[in-house]
Amino acid sequence: MNRTTTPERGEHGEVGEGGETGEPDSGQGTDANSGPEPGLGRALSWIGLAVAAGSAALLAVGAFLGLYVRPTSDDWCALWKSRDMGALGISSDFYLTQNGRVTNAFVTGILYSHDMRGPKLLPAFLVVALGVGLFLLARAALRALRLPRPPVVLLAAAAALLSALLFFAGTRPYQALLWAPATISHTLPSLIGLWAVLGAVRAARSERRWARTATIGATLLIGTAVGMLSEPFTLVAGVFAAATGLLCLPRFGWAKDRYVSTWCATACVGLGVGLVLLYTSPGARWRRAQHPAEPLSLAEVGETFHDWWRVWQAVGGQWAYAGAFAVGGLLGLGLAYARTRSGTRTRSGGSDTRPLAPRRVPRVAVFLPLPLVALASLAVTYGLRSGYGVTGWTYARTWTSFLLPFLLALCAYGTGLGLLLGRRLAARGAGSDPHTASGPRAPLAARVAAVTVAGTVAVACTAALVPSVRTLTTTTVVRSLAWDRQDARIRSEIAAGAREVTYRPLPIGYLAEPFFTPAYTRDWVAQCVSRYYGADRIGRP
Repeated sequence: MNRTTTPERGEHGEVGEGGETGEPDSGQGTDANSGPEPGLGRALSWIGLAVAAGSAALLAVGAFLGLYVRPTSDDWCALWKSRDMGALGISSDFYLTQNGRVTNAFVTGILYSHDMRGPKLLPAFLVVALGVGLFLLARAALRALRLPRPPVVLLAAAAALLSALLFFAGTRPYQALLWAPATISHTLPSLIGLWAVLGAVRAARSERRWARTATIGATLLIGTAVGMLSEPFTLVAGVFAAATGLLCLPRFGWAKDRYVSTWCATACVGLGVGLVLLYTSPGARWRRAQHPAEPLSLAEVGETFHDWWRVWQAVGGQWAYAGAFAVGGLLGLGLAYARTRSGTRTRSGGSDTRPLAPRRVPRVAVFLPLPLVALASLAVTYGLRSGYGVTGWTYARTWTSFLLPFLLALCAYGTGLGLLLGRRLAARGAGSDPHTASGPRAPLAARVAAVTVAGTVAVACTAALVPSVRTLTTTTVVRSLAWDRQDARIRSEIAAGAREVTYRPLPIGYLAEPFFTPAYTRDWVAQCVSRYYGADRIGRP
């Protein structure tokens, strides 16, 4: 079987994570169901079920709210352009006169081709695609590290809670999930990147050489398309792909061959090509002319760092993000207590009663994720400042591009800490003197405390999202009812021959509505509303 990574590290005859001898730690005696503390394993599963069920319920509400989405801000322009120009026409319009995001425009044209039907269904698609992708990514990571499979409910809890945190824990939940222009630009690219990685992992495990070649070729096309879809995600993906490609060069001993490095290099080339095509487009040149960038100077660099610090102050103010670390801790504890299956495959392809030891992770790979997230977010902040001026950092919808890697990093650190803590406590319990009153009880009490703390934080962070979802539900449903009444009135007036109609702004999600500026000639939202309804002009009621 082809392996992307070398099988020799952490196998027989080398000190691994499981103990001080060459024998890997099988976890026998500490299994969640058959060990001396089966109740602890059941408690982990029940806590995981509570987190998974709570997060899934919130995500289900968010997906259902898609049915109550109504046009606002950029929706108005996308609706009439998709109707009058088609997907190809709006793509040409974006390239020549708007911003150069050809892929973004093409997706927009398809999504709005049947009025608001696509934007209404998009939130459900995002919820399902992200949750399933995170679940499969967790399984792939555990398999690559040769760790035992924990209860499925813990993997589901991690995937569901991370998805809920991404959509609801930030300062702009409506834009993160329900507003299609933002999700197309900043949520959809993350999903594309996630599933591209899963495809690369699948190809790496394949015995067929053509599968790897086809995956690398597809990655070039996908990278080019993504480069013309979202500049912030292109910067984030480029940083992580470049770092991963360098780390997985065969000369460092972590990867067996050049597949991973080649895939990452291809992704970077594709992203770069797409970004160059976008940046050199007439539309992008026009957009830069509207917001001329300040010349790079020490003062400008200092202001960029200041904006970056304010971004992370805003993120750090949302304590619910701690749930990513806590659910990772639950997952790590579940791994520590999981039974290692006997008869696993050895290097020769036969069976052995001893499982493979966990694969060692290079120390640099352990400490690298958070610095990469910091660097990627700094690049995004600089891009926002260059494109939108001093208020660019406040465009929180763009933060999604680096918040997903941030949440994954938190979850991974929590998993590692939970695994390390669980194994050490299990080893202390196994080595305690059963004849002493305090021997076996102290490690058990410590394990119960670890599960209790991680579970309490994970459940509390899940519950902390309820007010955000409740507010999102109320505002979205109330606006949809008011919008439907106004839409029916405007359409009846247009059908009666009126050429000028009145429109009452219905703001939501910190987005622009008609009359956001006193000058009608500069009020692009009002003009798009009039084009959508076929009126000459809209006025205030």
